[in-house]
Amino acid sequence: MERKKELKHLYKEQPIEAGVYQIKNNINQKILIGSTKNIKTINGIRFMLETGAYTPNKELQNEWNEYGKDAFRFDIIEILKKKDEPFFNEKQALEEMEKKWLDRLRPFGERGYNQFVEQGN
Repeated sequence: MERKKELKHLYKEQPIEAGVYQIKNNINQKILIGSTKNIKTINGIRFMLETGAYTPNKELQNEWNEYGKDAFRFDIIEILKKKDEPFFNEKQALEEMEKKWLDRLRPFGERGYNQFVEQGN
């Protein structure tokens, strides 16, 4: 019981980090790129997929159901380096980082689970 308490304490002591992650289907090589203000939330995404409740992306959920959890891999692609500047905007920096990875990996259509969204300039 003490070990469980110790692990829980260590988990809570970990710093909250924002970053970009990838979920990869190892069967067909399709990927989903996403970002989060707290990398720990990836465990919540995995849980939703396992329980069939991942509504943000039905295609990913369907393939998870079809191939099973062992066919997928979760990777943290990049951690956001927070800057100690008065006008640092974490949300904007995270969005830019995610866009960089979307542009680089192009996980759309046959290559991935992301939906292409046209950005207005």
